[in-house]
Amino acid sequence: MDFFNGQESLTAIQWILRAIVSFFFLLFATKIMGQRSISQLRLLDFIMALSLGNIIAHPLSDEQLGLKGSMITMTVLVILYIIGVFLSLKWYRFRNWLNPSPIPIIKNGQIIYKSLAKARISIDFLLSELRKEKIEDIQKVSLALWEPDGTISFFLNPQHQALTPADMQLVTKPFAFPRTIIKEGKIDFNELNQTGKDEMWLKNRVKITYNTDVNDILLATMDHNDNLKIFLYK
Repeated sequence: MDFFNGQESLTAIQWILRAIVSFFFLLFATKIMGQRSISQLRLLDFIMALSLGNIIAHPLSDEQLGLKGSMITMTVLVILYIIGVFLSLKWYRFRNWLNPSPIPIIKNGQIIYKSLAKARISIDFLLSELRKEKIEDIQKVSLALWEPDGTISFFLNPQHQALTPADMQLVTKPFAFPRTIIKEGKIDFNELNQTGKDEMWLKNRVKITYNTDVNDILLATMDHNDNLKIFLYK
């Protein structure tokens, strides 16, 4: 356990052990914090990303710094993060401070300059986001909101929105999402069992319909009508 403490020099094995321990500790810490810290980089998440990255990086590059102190510090920060998330769920004022209400930056086709200044974004950035959403005319936008996570939500005027079957009063089929039952030559038995089929039925279906084996299939999906679609390795 000498690699935990600061030393004048570390052997190659000790450097490797430091890297392995740090990797799995950081993986464990991120798992505890939950998927939100990965998918939505908000204020708390941004602070944690900066702090954990800096804390764990130094003992991995400086042999005179101990790993034990960094891990203790990271543990405390993770606990504080979890407390912060819990408080944001239970305490409205704290949640509103961390994640304030969206800022309207376009209303009825008109840019609200004061809101741009409040959100600290430029006209060029706004135009870039409009291009990403394939909106060529600002006057088509009924409402645009600057979200707390740094994205912009656009809502077009009704006359510029695409027609839906509901608008045209058309009868549509119920939504049904196809199940992925084979991935990279492996059967997903959990998904297969939910379709009411078994392994023997699937293998026979693949053999008779496509004249191939499960091991040769990259991806296979099945809809609610038992229609099978497969994609072979190429």
